Amino acid sequence: MSSEIRTIFNRIAPVYDQLNDWLSLGQHRIWKEMTVKWSTAKPGDTSLDLCCGSGDLSFRLARRVGRTGQVYGVDFSAQLLEIAKKRSQSQYPQPSITWVEADVLDLPFEDNKFDAATMGYGLRNVTDIPRCLKELHRVLKAGAKAAILDFHRPSSPQKRAFQQWYLDNLVVPVANHLGLKEEYAYISPSLDRFPTGKEQREIARQVGFATATHYPIANGMMGVLVITKAE
Repeated sequence: MSSEIRTIFNRIAPVYDQLNDWLSLGQHRIWKEMTVKWSTAKPGDTSLDLCCGSGDLSFRLARRVGRTGQVYGVDFSAQLLEIAKKRSQSQYPQPSITWVEADVLDLPFEDNKFDAATMGYGLRNVTDIPRCLKELHRVLKAGAKAAILDFHRPSSPQKRAFQQWYLDNLVVPVANHLGLKEEYAYISPSLDRFPTGKEQREIARQVGFATATHYPIANGMMGVLVITKAE
């Protein structure tokens, strides 16, 4: 992760959840629920949530793995992790989550540790996508799945034009209103650089995943990459 992107996320931290709610019209909750479901995390599992932000997917994973399971939420933004910790303390019963400040390109975990993993809106921002997926492959157990949710450039020109209109006319003004215009201006160029669903599948297979499927959701504006490590 670049220090520039780290600075952006530290600045966004106080309004991160509010912004996600506005920008997705509340839909991000459904997409996150689907992502956790696709990770196939089950009671008792040790699970990983990469680029955990303020903890939305981590909390959902914790509910799935239950009291006998364990979740590790990893992020490089200290400010977002602080918010995640505070949210965690206000929950009853306390979820079994360990918050870890770390770089997803160099995870501080041993090989074959996790039964399931998720990642929400993080893959687009890593500086080396193949290396990130390779690290994820390393720390997953044989047969484990990971589900990765992110923005997606639709293939149809009409949907693409609508997405651009949405970014220009909804995302930027809302960010501007919160004094974060520069921070959110990076979304559109980051999408232009981001691999398509097909390319994501190819990268996942190249780094060693046995299967890779990309599900377009939200009219093709979002996507979930589901990858499985060989048995």
